[in-house]
Amino acid sequence: MTGTTVRIDGNTLRLPGGVAVRFIRTLRLPETGTHPLPPGLGEFPVRRVEDYGDAVPEAWRARGGVMLPVYLREAMWLSFAGTGEPAALQVGVGKVCAVSGRPWSDRLVRRPQNYVVLPRQPWLDGINSGEGTVRQFVAVPLGLGATVEGQVTGEEAWGGVQLQTFPLNDRELARWRAEQERQRAARARSAPVGGFGPAAPMAAPPAPGAAPAYGAAPAAAPRAAAAMGLGVGGSMRQEVYRDDRPLSDWSGRPAGRVFVHLVTPPEWRRITGEPAPPSPVDRAAYTAAGLPWFDYYDEDARDLAPADALEGVKPVGNWLGDDHEPWQAPSSHQVTPLGDAPGRPVGDGDW
Repeated sequence: MTGTTVRIDGNTLRLPGGVAVRFIRTLRLPETGTHPLPPGLGEFPVRRVEDYGDAVPEAWRARGGVMLPVYLREAMWLSFAGTGEPAALQVGVGKVCAVSGRPWSDRLVRRPQNYVVLPRQPWLDGINSGEGTVRQFVAVPLGLGATVEGQVTGEEAWGGVQLQTFPLNDRELARWRAEQERQRAARARSAPVGGFGPAAPMAAPPAPGAAPAYGAAPAAAPRAAAAMGLGVGGSMRQEVYRDDRPLSDWSGRPAGRVFVHLVTPPEWRRITGEPAPPSPVDRAAYTAAGLPWFDYYDEDARDLAPADALEGVKPVGNWLGDDHEPWQAPSSHQVTPLGDAPGRPVGDGDW
């Protein structure tokens, strides 16, 4: 299949089925304890690989997709939005499923579940560790064995992040749309005369920080870039929801996919001519300023069990040493409770 229906809209990836994904910079958690959800500190800039010709490695051009810059030990989370139509989204880290810990697959599996369900799942901050927690995504170079890929498979051949969407099958999508139309008609009949009607759902607010201008590729000789992958850091309270639908409700074929390459800031500047965003503010300064953290509670949550293949994954500190950045836990008043496309097409390749 081709990935020509995957597009970049600013720094947002728009995949078939009305799925929108943003990569959000955030504070890195300590590798011990379980913590509230850290805040968003702006979007990672995202660029199409094919726009930079020979400045990117040949292997990247063969895989297609997009790229973004990450610092060593920088943390990120994935923000999900879209049209509201149900979709299943697979998330891979080095072609290891971040939900099940199993190898990357072109089909949906229920036991263990290898996807998240949108719009039910608003975000994903790390690999599934069960019992209402995930372990934070943290960037680390390939070659150390510290990535999730390296620890689960014993090799580090891919790195990066992989995304793949599955819509409802035609029958279920038509049924879902008919039900939405019925509900809209019922709301319209009950709306007061002269009133404004029901409010439209509010989209998630954009993360702070503007994206740098789209840069033209400087002339450069092809070479191997310093590729990065994702390991894990600390634990936070976050559910990865069970799918309540029968597996047969979903399409048997993916609608679109994209390979997201992670590159070091020096390589990013060499390839794109753009500076990478500054390294995130340290945690103590953020907490001392009284800025919010978040605690998401959903009384109807049906969380997935821990993924057997991911239970043995060790934090990146086992390879990189102790985190010397000072940790200052947020006070209780800083934790905010939550809960209860245009653009040019992105090329896909062989991966």
